[in-house]
Amino acid sequence: MERVHNVNPFAKRDEHTKNTVITYKVLTTVTWLLSVVVSFYYTFNSPHDGNWARRRIWQQNDAYPTAFRLNSIIASIYWLVLFILQGGYIAHLFSGNVERVNAACSVGSHFILNNLFHFAFVMLFVRSAFGWAELIIILNFANLSSLYFRHPGYARFIHQAAVSGPLAWTFVAIYWNGAIMVPDANSLVARIFGNIFIWSIMVYGLFFIVVYKDYTMGFNLSVLSAAIGVSQFLRQVVAFQWIFAFTIMAVLFVATVVVAIPAATGKDFGFGRTQESDTERAPLLAES
Repeated sequence: MERVHNVNPFAKRDEHTKNTVITYKVLTTVTWLLSVVVSFYYTFNSPHDGNWARRRIWQQNDAYPTAFRLNSIIASIYWLVLFILQGGYIAHLFSGNVERVNAACSVGSHFILNNLFHFAFVMLFVRSAFGWAELIIILNFANLSSLYFRHPGYARFIHQAAVSGPLAWTFVAIYWNGAIMVPDANSLVARIFGNIFIWSIMVYGLFFIVVYKDYTMGFNLSVLSAAIGVSQFLRQVVAFQWIFAFTIMAVLFVATVVVAIPAATGKDFGFGRTQESDTERAPLLAES
């Protein structure tokens, strides 16, 4: 078992060897650049290969007026900020602080896999291979969920960039791409299901806010809910979906503020799960 643990890149370790750190520096940087480049390229360019409809990322989004269509400006800003934060996370790998380097390495394997999954998703999505793209999203959701629950206590700068930011997006993307994948996604039945499933975003966000006091998840999901709400409002003023989306955004934002203020001031209002050790504490209690 010890030998398996030593070769398992996802195993939890308190320290990492010099060669391991170098490997993480190289793979993390390369896969992140791959993720960034493909995202920017297909934001402004359509693919020139494939047998299906080939569109830019936001052309695909606008081509399918589903109940989970996103506002491209808000979603693009979300990803731009996330990429910048991830660049900061990668800088932790090059830090002279051993503790920061070990913390960054501990989430490195999942982060590398996330970058590869994101690359694959974009390549499939712009080529209208929505079924395969959905499979990639679900696999990445499992990867990031495992990362979250196995490493809940690192500094907020690492947590937001490598854990909660990608996880929040992946959860919403399951519905976003899944709705596009469904035939006749703009039908009355599909819209009704959309009106129901959108509430899972609020439930999911409140789970992390209440149980883990993780205000980054609440904020991330409130921004993505706003992206849905704005898109749905601009599409059809007389509809439930944008009202639900803005309601979810407001609830998550208020809950986020309620948790973030005591965390920032060093006070605790006494709700949420009690942690018994430093390695088990809530994600946002540690500073970068």
